[in-house]
Order: sequence, then structure tokens, then C-alpha cells
Amino acid sequence: MSEETYLPCIEVETGSDISASVIWLHGLGASGHDFEPIVPYLHFPKDLGVRFIFPHAPQIPVTINNGVVMPAWYDILDISLGRKVDEPQLRASAKATQSLIEREISRGIKSDRIILAGFSQGGAVVYEAALSFDQPLAGLMILSSYFATADSIQLNEANKNIPIHIFHGTHDPVVPESLAREAINRLNDFGFTSNYKTYPIEHSVSPEEISDMSTWMQSVL
Repeated sequence: MSEETYLPCIEVETGSDISASVIWLHGLGASGHDFEPIVPYLHFPKDLGVRFIFPHAPQIPVTINNGVVMPAWYDILDISLGRKVDEPQLRASAKATQSLIEREISRGIKSDRIILAGFSQGGAVVYEAALSFDQPLAGLMILSSYFATADSIQLNEANKNIPIHIFHGTHDPVVPESLAREAINRLNDFGFTSNYKTYPIEHSVSPEEISDMSTWMQSVL
């Protein structure tokens, strides 16, 4: 695959000897710059060299926003609690994310040293990308999101034991916490084990959550 076929990304490295990667997808209307400023606040130790990769979503029309063109991993067709989404677009974004995983492997990072993370729309994409990937990954980190393709995903045995941590705000008006709990139930049905923690926040991340994310990522790496 040639370089220009990859999603455009921002990369931040925490050390000189890179031995792990975190591919982190932003939410609707944002960009790879959204979570870039968090990296220093994760306080990773100097001897844990991690490459953070923050891809930018393509610009597409979004139905729930009156067809306005904005960065989005897939179209959202209605905002009902169940979230009607454009699944082919979501799967295409998941495939593009898997291409970034494969690029990291080609750069010398073992698959089980790669974490997928996503916020909101990005979380829905990394559910699909991680759980259908054909090599074992280090972990799956879900922030304020939902499992949009739970009814259609083709699970791969390679990631049946993947560590999963879900973080969510109890006051989230955009993605209600009930959707996170529904995702946990679906994961349980599939035989996955997940950790779950909530925070008294809306559709965002908090300093306590950033600290907990760091602890979890370091534990799986």
C-alpha cells in the first residue's frame, strides 16, 4: 500500500526508542488535533517509547447536521437512541484504521503492542476495527461512545481476549451513558471482558479520566 492511501495523521512520540503505538480516533466534527494535547498529561515514563497516531477523518455530508460537510468517520442518519448510522462508511473507516495498524507492524511494532482508542464516533469505528482485526492487539479504549455495528460485526478469534476499557460521562447529553452499558452487555454476550468507569462529566474528558487512561494504557503495554 502506498503512503498516500493512508489516512492523514498527526504523530507524537513519547521517547526515542519506540516500542508501542496508540492509534486514537477523534469524534464528529473534530480532527486529529483534538486529543494531541493530552499526550504530555498522560505522563508516560521516558523508557516507554510510544508513538501516538491521531488520524483525521474525511470531510463528508452529515445528515443529522442538515447535510453540512464536516470531518466524520461515517454519516449519522438519525439521532434516535439506537443511532442509525451508515455502516458501509463506518466499516470503510475501520478498514482505513486497520491499514494504520498494518503500517505500524511494518515499522517494527508488534501487533500486541498496539492500542486502538476512540472518542464518540471514533469509538464506534475502533470497536469494529479492533474486534475484527486478524492479529492480537494490546487493547481497545472506548471514550464516550457506542457499539454501532454490534449486530453486523464479523469478530475475529485473534482478539477474543483483547483488554477493553470503556470510559463515559454520566451526564453525557450526546451519547447517553445507557449506550455504553448496552455496549458492555453486547460485549458480554460475545464473551469479551471489559472494564468500565464513569465520571460526572458531559461529552468530554476530565483530568481524572486522563490519569485513569494513562494507568490502563501503561498496564496493557
